[in-house]
Amino acid sequence: MNRKDIVYPFASQESALEIVKAEGSWLYTRDGQKILDAGGGAIVCNVGHARDDVLNAYVEGQREGYVLPPWRSPARTELCERLIHDWLPQGMTRMQFVCSGSEAIETAAKIALQYHAARGDKSRHQMIVRTPSYHGTTLATAALSGHPARRAGIEAALREYPRIDAPYPLRAPAATPKEELSDFYLDQLRACINTIGAEHIAAFVAEPIVGSSGGMIVPPEDYWPGVRTLCDAHGIVLIADEVMTGFARTGAKFALDHWQVRPDILVAGKGLAGGHAPINGVFARSEIGETIEAAGMTVMFHTYSALSGPCGAASKVLDILKREKLIERSAALGAKLMQDLRESLSDIEQVAEVRGRGLLIGIEVVRDRDTLERYAREDAMSGKILAEAMRRDLFFYPGGTGEVRDILCLGPPLNTPASDLDRISGIMRDAILAATSTR
Repeated sequence: MNRKDIVYPFASQESALEIVKAEGSWLYTRDGQKILDAGGGAIVCNVGHARDDVLNAYVEGQREGYVLPPWRSPARTELCERLIHDWLPQGMTRMQFVCSGSEAIETAAKIALQYHAARGDKSRHQMIVRTPSYHGTTLATAALSGHPARRAGIEAALREYPRIDAPYPLRAPAATPKEELSDFYLDQLRACINTIGAEHIAAFVAEPIVGSSGGMIVPPEDYWPGVRTLCDAHGIVLIADEVMTGFARTGAKFALDHWQVRPDILVAGKGLAGGHAPINGVFARSEIGETIEAAGMTVMFHTYSALSGPCGAASKVLDILKREKLIERSAALGAKLMQDLRESLSDIEQVAEVRGRGLLIGIEVVRDRDTLERYAREDAMSGKILAEAMRRDLFFYPGGTGEVRDILCLGPPLNTPASDLDRISGIMRDAILAATSTR
């Protein structure tokens, strides 16, 4: 068969590349182009691509063979011990491992429902969610997501959940003073709870920092403490989706640490094995697991959950993150890259905002910075900017939801050399100017 006859992905994309090698912070194409991966893939590669020490740990773990997911193995035990000792909030001792973020969010939602049912609260079946947001591609997680583009064609099969706005300071009502933004968004959550009735609400599902769907939107400072207070007051399980933001990406162990807030269920995974293996974690407070157990229920596993190879790779990645001080590096170099981008892009009228935390940075591009008018969808501006960046040997991860669009996401490996990070702001400036000047 001719290579050109292979149709991949399922719905073929004209811009799809063929990558033959990835190493450190670089991607290599079949035709010899060397590309700086400023997106870390899909904001995944926290410790860089294809590290021999991680791959060796994967192989060594997989030598244990296929071990049924409910059983223990040396690789599973080591990963659990490392997570509890070095990473997870105190009291978060229950964990389930799955292959993808979608599976992890769905597992977390099921655990929240089981927890309430085990307590006799079977009327608690609603979940409050936000827009913009992204929680996965299964039918259940697409229903939880506020991402129209990834719901296209399947809307009829999706359950509708109560939905509020994710904090979006750039596009908050102009009449709302900055110091009142937290209250503005918390009032929406409070009103939603009052309308539905707390006795019907199982969980609040949200990303601490809205990821690629919104472009690394950081909420007002008092927002997350206020959410925690409301959930506590009404017995609502707080599920934090840290699939993208967890494991050092934002310059903290987890993004909620920036606000000193502990969720009831924490979902995190992209950075757990850093792109070396499919593994995501669902972590819960001890009391949640104990309650489910006491009711005689179990949390069902998937066939490929917690394979020993991915567990071994994850343990090695967590060791690297601590040993190489990549939490601190993400915070320091992320702040520098953010400042460089803001200075480099400040005079470009099409750049509305540069935002984020650590090495998780979003750039929002608009037609008019004064009115925040977006480019038309058919302009595909983020795609044009990406094409210009790729011509300059740099990849970033394009974001947005279709309604929220022209979002440029940066999430390079946390150990990217400073000299390579220094190249990003100049290339992004040139790419944005080249793409927007053609309009």
